[in-house]
Amino acid sequence: MSFPFRPAAPPAPRTIALLVLLMLLLLATAAPAAPYAYITNQGDHSVSVIDLATDRVKATIPVARSPAGVVAVGRVGKVFVTAPDSNAVSVIDMRTQRVIDTLPAGQGAVGIDASADGRRVYVADWFGRHLLGFDTTTHQETLRVPLGRAPAGVAVAADGATVYVAERDDNLVALVDVASATVRARVPVGEHPFALLFDAARQRLYALNVYSDDLTAIDVRDAAAPRVAGRVKVGKAPYGAALAQGGRRLYVTNQRDDTVSVVDPDTLTLVQTLTGFGYPEGVASSGDHVLVVNWMDENVSVLDAATGQLLRRVNTGSNPRGFGAFVGAPVAP
Repeated sequence: MSFPFRPAAPPAPRTIALLVLLMLLLLATAAPAAPYAYITNQGDHSVSVIDLATDRVKATIPVARSPAGVVAVGRVGKVFVTAPDSNAVSVIDMRTQRVIDTLPAGQGAVGIDASADGRRVYVADWFGRHLLGFDTTTHQETLRVPLGRAPAGVAVAADGATVYVAERDDNLVALVDVASATVRARVPVGEHPFALLFDAARQRLYALNVYSDDLTAIDVRDAAAPRVAGRVKVGKAPYGAALAQGGRRLYVTNQRDDTVSVVDPDTLTLVQTLTGFGYPEGVASSGDHVLVVNWMDENVSVLDAATGQLLRRVNTGSNPRGFGAFVGAPVAP
């Protein structure tokens, strides 16, 4: 048998090793960054950074005094942390895990959320009774809207045009129009709404009512005429909420009976009550897991999202809260 060309000599072992190493480096560079959980520790004025690939604390970052709210904005590679005792927002660089700026934020910054495009964060000023907006690149204030009493939780609509704010002491949720910087509408909910969660797939908002121990589901498909779609009884003093399993399960933490309620968001019915938590507050989902922040036990419970089964616990700093969307990873530069 003849060949039209002379076969090349096989590469030397050293050359093969170098090629394999190069391929591995290219794969590592192309792979998305693993997500982290940024847990605000109110008791020791820090943020615990948990590597969710290993469920280990990678760093502990000092921030402004008594941090509470948090939102991880992967699109700009930053985490924004509210500190109501300091009237400030700390800005953490996700790549270096260090504070790069501290922003003045009214008279008691509490709830915080980011627009889906990552360009803006919005902060509820509890004592100042305002919604504040900040540019995530320049860190400059871009919005200031007067609100009712004790604004707490914040959620941003998928298109970024509307920001929802829980006016806790008025038992209302305000719909803020970003373009006009005005409150477009208000919706009566339960007693003392605190946390809010936006469900983009269903065009629905969930308000967690601390005193009436329930959540109110608000249909926001018509931005000009939002309406209450239903209410679900949960545990005592619901604090945080997160959608898991592709939005098929809604996890709600209940501070004062140390439980987590699992709600079917399609039928708005309670399907499960999980026990064994220590004053649970913040909650978020990541892949097949749900993370529950335990203020009293000073740890994070990692649960199987499908069953609610406890998989492990990760210790944090003192009095962790994690109020907000605390899971994220920086996008590739």
